[in-house]
Amino acid sequence: MTPEDILTQPLLERIRGRAAGYDRDNAFFDEDLAELKAAGYLKMFVPAADGGGGLGLAEAAQLQRRLATAAPATALAVNMHLVWTGVAHVLGARGDTSLDFILRETAQGEVFAFGNSEAGNDSVLFDSRTEAVPVPGGGYSFTGRKIFTSLSPAWTRLGIFGKDATAGDGAGELVHGFIARETPGYTILPDWDTLGMRASQSNTTVLDGAVVPAERIFKKLPVGPNADPLIFAIFACFETLLAAVYTGIGERALTLGVEAVKRRTSFKNGGRSYAQDPDIRWKVAEAAMAMDALYPQLSRVAADVDDLVDHGSQWFPRLVGLKVRATETARAVVDLAIRVSGGSSYFRGSELERLYRDVLAGMFHPSDDESAHNTVANAWLGPLETP
Repeated sequence: MTPEDILTQPLLERIRGRAAGYDRDNAFFDEDLAELKAAGYLKMFVPAADGGGGLGLAEAAQLQRRLATAAPATALAVNMHLVWTGVAHVLGARGDTSLDFILRETAQGEVFAFGNSEAGNDSVLFDSRTEAVPVPGGGYSFTGRKIFTSLSPAWTRLGIFGKDATAGDGAGELVHGFIARETPGYTILPDWDTLGMRASQSNTTVLDGAVVPAERIFKKLPVGPNADPLIFAIFACFETLLAAVYTGIGERALTLGVEAVKRRTSFKNGGRSYAQDPDIRWKVAEAAMAMDALYPQLSRVAADVDDLVDHGSQWFPRLVGLKVRATETARAVVDLAIRVSGGSSYFRGSELERLYRDVLAGMFHPSDDESAHNTVANAWLGPLETP
């Protein structure tokens, strides 16, 4: 199965045709998801021998970039499933088979979602505001509030984590596991009414004693930064696939801007195309050059993950740097596309108007701008000295 088999041009155009309606109605992308599942898109990381695409992260990133040119919110939500399946793939390639069950269950049609984000938790994966309390039999009861839970209407498996404050001699331990859709003890709030990325339906999930049995607890880690392969795999897949989505937004905005410039004419200049206006040409060139710098960075980082390249302490700076470059470049390119497209792009229902709202979500995904710069500064300069 090739990437072209998984995401055909007719399928892409059907998805493109539904994006505006989902956004207008603040509706989940049910039809998109059904077609993507039927095409094997959610199985792209599953080995070919098990009925999947057998793809790596580099190919997955390009597929997500392409999907985002048609429907950014659909691509962003699907990312959360692909993060987990990608993590299983990345770990497996490094000899860690602990999450192979994710690929097996994906092959059977299960849909995974990412339920780790918490309001006010700027430690991200290195601490948690959710309580994980041991229960008899080796499982844990989770109580807390998870935000931005994409795929809320459709997931069948939700990855969560919380802190067991009694472990680690009082220092705490971070416990990772999966709940199933039928697990009692959680509530999905109907609170997704946002500026952009509306079709993702990334609702808040309230955990109220949801129990993960021992066999679904897959990792326990100390509180604080650590070099566990799971952390690397999550960051590698999350940041790379996220960057792919925003690269797709920038790519589509540039295409729309070029089309608008060629279509618009200047009354002042006797009906000449704006494609002949030097100022407009400069803006289009600026956007194109920005995108030209982003494409190879996305491809190289993803390929290095696939090729098991050892960047050592520079891996996390590369990953967060890619995420910031992609989200900020996309935002700048959408802005330039709107500037050259004229006032029609300001009207509700314009595709550029929707991209303008969607692209703003990039600043809220981890790693945010401040955290990313801190990561890169530490890698190059060492940590801040304490007084």
